[in-house]
Amino acid sequence: MINYLKPIEPVDYLVIGHITQDVVPDGFVPGGTASYSSLTAHAFGLSVGILTSYAQDVILPDLRDIQVVSTISENSTVFENKYTKEGRHQRILSRAEILHPNQIPQTWASPKIVHLGPIADEVDPSFLKAFPNSFVGVTPQGWYRSWDADGKISFNNYIEAKHYLQNADAVVLSIEDLQFDEGIIADLVYGIRVLVITEGSCGARVYWNGDVRNFRAPEKSEVDATGAGDIFATSFFIRLAQTKDPWTSARFATYIAANSVTRKAMDSPPTDAEVQENLIEII
Repeated sequence: MINYLKPIEPVDYLVIGHITQDVVPDGFVPGGTASYSSLTAHAFGLSVGILTSYAQDVILPDLRDIQVVSTISENSTVFENKYTKEGRHQRILSRAEILHPNQIPQTWASPKIVHLGPIADEVDPSFLKAFPNSFVGVTPQGWYRSWDADGKISFNNYIEAKHYLQNADAVVLSIEDLQFDEGIIADLVYGIRVLVITEGSCGARVYWNGDVRNFRAPEKSEVDATGAGDIFATSFFIRLAQTKDPWTSARFATYIAANSVTRKAMDSPPTDAEVQENLIEII
């Protein structure tokens, strides 16, 4: 069942994926690609929609002026993150309903840009063929995750990735999402039109047209890197759809993402002024 709270208007940028609830000492905070990417796209002046799923008691970010269509679910997708000297240990405590193309409102059939952002294997890969008239960008981190009965998340080598992702216009993945496995990257390169591998504070590398280029991130005082990859991807998809140039798009997105780590959680997406300032500097 889909929850339509208001009449659905066409959008420029459609994000598909779960808005998550992340466990913190005093409760929950919202997260997930859908949260960070929608707020980033809104800062670009685009009309934005989210196709998602969550429970009635969900805590949402400030999504004013962003349209949300949610399938009603008994549970929201809840993550618990623990940080140790060995790195992050992540558990999934519950997952909302899986998303399918038949849930797309008719007025969202042809956005300018579609961003598939699975975080818990909740986005059906058939979405990749559901928008023939749109630019389709994918951040497939959630397709590379599996978990056991206790919710402990581990890496899942998504062997069908190359088959599905060849239908995307661009794909952005973190080197950490792939367990730093260069063999997986090498296997993906020749089947994807534009592939970006982000490397945290080191920036990103972009594979396009048989070439690869590295884009270093400017040094910033890091407060919180949560969401930086989603902010990078959104900025990259928007500029690539506009310019058709992966190199300038990556340079711009790297600057936007670097600025984001100086702020915490849902304050990290850029402001409209920040977007315009960086556009002028990069161009």
